Amino acid sequence: MTNTDLRAAVRGRVLLPGDDGFEQAAKPWNLSVRQPVAAVVVAEDAADVAAVARYAARTGLTVTAQPGGHGASGDTDGVILLRTGRLGGVAVRREERVARVGAGVKWGEVLAETGPLGLTGLAGSSPVVSVTGYTLGGGVSWFGRRYGFAADSVRSFDVVGADGEPATVTASSDPDLFWALRGGGGDFALVTAIEFDLHPAPALYGGRMIWPGHRTREVFEAFREITAEAPDELSVWFNRFQFPQAPPMVAVDVAFLGAEGDGRALLARLDRIEDVIADKRGPLPVANLGGITDEPTDPAPGRSRAELLTGLDDTAAKALLDTPLEPVLAVQVRHLGGALAAARPGSGPSGPLTEPYLLYLVGLALDPELSAAVGARQQRFADDLGALVSGRKPYTMLGPGERAAAAFAEGDLARLRDIKRARDPRGVLRANYPVLA
Repeated sequence: MTNTDLRAAVRGRVLLPGDDGFEQAAKPWNLSVRQPVAAVVVAEDAADVAAVARYAARTGLTVTAQPGGHGASGDTDGVILLRTGRLGGVAVRREERVARVGAGVKWGEVLAETGPLGLTGLAGSSPVVSVTGYTLGGGVSWFGRRYGFAADSVRSFDVVGADGEPATVTASSDPDLFWALRGGGGDFALVTAIEFDLHPAPALYGGRMIWPGHRTREVFEAFREITAEAPDELSVWFNRFQFPQAPPMVAVDVAFLGAEGDGRALLARLDRIEDVIADKRGPLPVANLGGITDEPTDPAPGRSRAELLTGLDDTAAKALLDTPLEPVLAVQVRHLGGALAAARPGSGPSGPLTEPYLLYLVGLALDPELSAAVGARQQRFADDLGALVSGRKPYTMLGPGERAAAAFAEGDLARLRDIKRARDPRGVLRANYPVLA
């Protein structure tokens, strides 16, 4: 089998090393991650996805699918990088509260359709992350405390198996594969479309408050107090920022599934903190959910690290507030709990997530030296937190060099590995973070 055969097998564009545009096409969203792939295929449709899987199976190659590459690991040496970003389409069945989306659809596209209907999907903080990649990794949403992991709302997956055969996978048609896909990553099939439940969002209140750095401890104490009693409809995130050539700042991000008056009452503790620089809270259209954190929407080189925390005691306060940030840009603590911590029948391998807080650290990685310095400072935070770091990580927030084993309970990991061996014995498919690694 030759590369000419690959080009003949698909309608979409095939790029090989040396071709114009190959280097750009192989880059993930995180530009600090190198992807040494053998070829890039830009699929035009589900038939192209099936053709690539069959080609790889015949030739002994491996395929990894990426709509955009937010979760890229760089573990792509010699693989075919299958770009599914052109598999679009959002169809909403309002009465059923169901959406169906192609593999390349981004969360911002979904929310633009569902928001005016008073409905929402379980989106995260960024509107440019693909629904498929996010959901295959579990998906920790702004609304996860109320409704659980995004993966738990999935009704069906349209997939192509390692043998190149298409199928629709549901809880009744293929219980094992359905379970694995709802949070176990992309190791088990190539997903071409997802159908999932939507949830009521007739009113949404949210936004960001910002203070100068000298208010950090007060803001953190307010965050601890609010999250200790927060209803499941309320999600609150604490942030320390240290941007280049800027003074230190502290911020709180909030999203509340409810009316403005109720949201303000729940957050009244924040209004007593003086020197507020900006208060952007207010009634929020679902389509503007990404505006709460206003994260970059263009690719950039970065280095991030996530850790689950068992609590926020005084040891945590000292570690999170006293450790200098630089060269890390942001330290974020997200409140979890609620439905994310509940053991629910039929849920996927992601949960229950019993740790009440998630720590997320991010910095730029413009060159190897800066990347190493950022990594060292991130390690310092983890070391200072000590036993408060549980050691488990959400699959969707794994980073380069980490392993899927960190994301799952021992029994769930064993089941995922059994399903992988049964469904893909020749290793035709590879997730960003393979369960067998």
